[in-house]
Amino acid sequence: MIVTSAVRHAAAGTTALLLVLPVPAASASSVTSAPALGVGAALAEPTPPARQYVDPALLDRTGTQVRVLPGAPAAPSVSALSWVVADASTGEVLAARDAHRKLPPASTLKTLFALTALPRHEPSEQHTVADSELTGIGDGSSLVGVKEGYTYRVSDLWNGVFLSSGNDAVHVLAAMNGGWDSMTRQMQEKARSLGARDTHVVSPDGYDAPGQVSSAYDLALFGRAGLQDPEFTRYCSTRYADFPAGAWSFGIANTNRLLTGADGVAHYPGLIGIKNGYTSGAGNTLVSAARRGDRTLVVSVMNPQSGGGFAVYEEARELLDWGFRAAGRVRPVGSLLPERAKAPETGGTRAVSVAHGGNPVGTDDAEARAGAAPGRETGHGAAPSGISAGLPLALVGSACAAALALWGRRRRAARRTD
Repeated sequence: MIVTSAVRHAAAGTTALLLVLPVPAASASSVTSAPALGVGAALAEPTPPARQYVDPALLDRTGTQVRVLPGAPAAPSVSALSWVVADASTGEVLAARDAHRKLPPASTLKTLFALTALPRHEPSEQHTVADSELTGIGDGSSLVGVKEGYTYRVSDLWNGVFLSSGNDAVHVLAAMNGGWDSMTRQMQEKARSLGARDTHVVSPDGYDAPGQVSSAYDLALFGRAGLQDPEFTRYCSTRYADFPAGAWSFGIANTNRLLTGADGVAHYPGLIGIKNGYTSGAGNTLVSAARRGDRTLVVSVMNPQSGGGFAVYEEARELLDWGFRAAGRVRPVGSLLPERAKAPETGGTRAVSVAHGGNPVGTDDAEARAGAAPGRETGHGAAPSGISAGLPLALVGSACAAALALWGRRRRAARRTD
């Protein structure tokens, strides 16, 4: 149905017609640039960009997936079983290797734990630890030194999680949020709500457990989501902190060597965090993010097969360096954003301007001119442009005539009452 209305402008003595046309409910998206990041800052949640369709099945393939343009540097050859390089603002995956391969995550799973539990309590809230909250910690776990009967601020416990990867701090925070089993379910639900389909949570602290897996894709997804929370960003980028021990405190250092530059691993310029991990079953794992200029990248690396215990940092360094050099010179092979749903066949209405030629609002002009790139599915046909593609000209004329007749009747009525 076409709705028409005539609006009289008394001062100008003119009448303007507004055509309200039925359009699909789905609207165009735009890219919002992220602000500069520092300690305590966070990556603003970007509006999903108006981007080319990328077949998500590309990331299901084995081996390295990258779509280089002329002049792009070759993707590095690293030994990790699985890795992902993504733009943290747009969510575009620039390159990946076996992105959805399910592997033990070790303490990088604490990123999902933080996404789930961190918003539940204020940093200044205090909690006295009960003995029951420290039971069930796995043998050989990394600990920050939480003690029964001591009172801690919530911020102290989160420093213990992010800096020392303390499983004792995780157990206490889990107890504060419904208990171990409840936290496991909450984390699983959070993973699904973010679009992480490879993660199965058994032990919220990342300790090896039968059936517990994640993927480089999911870990990059968790890292990107964390950067949108200022508290998460502040904790994961903190290098050193004091941890209370009753009447005194002791210093703790972040075990992410790319952040601190410890143990012979050079600090990576612009590094924000995020979380490292190690277990005998998972090997070394790492989720990192770094900012250079106006671009922030997130990289996940799972289980390097050579180079020793610190190889995970050097391989992440290589991938970050490549990502910054390759940005703008590769086509994405996937996205960390949820898959866009198909637009419904019918929807609401909105006012649209009538223009001849060009593309309808929301299409990518460059894409429309160039057509679909090789190897890419477009997902749907081109949208019609201009009013002639959506409405017969006769109906437009009828609408205008009806509006003018209505205006005329109102003028005559106004004259009779003046």
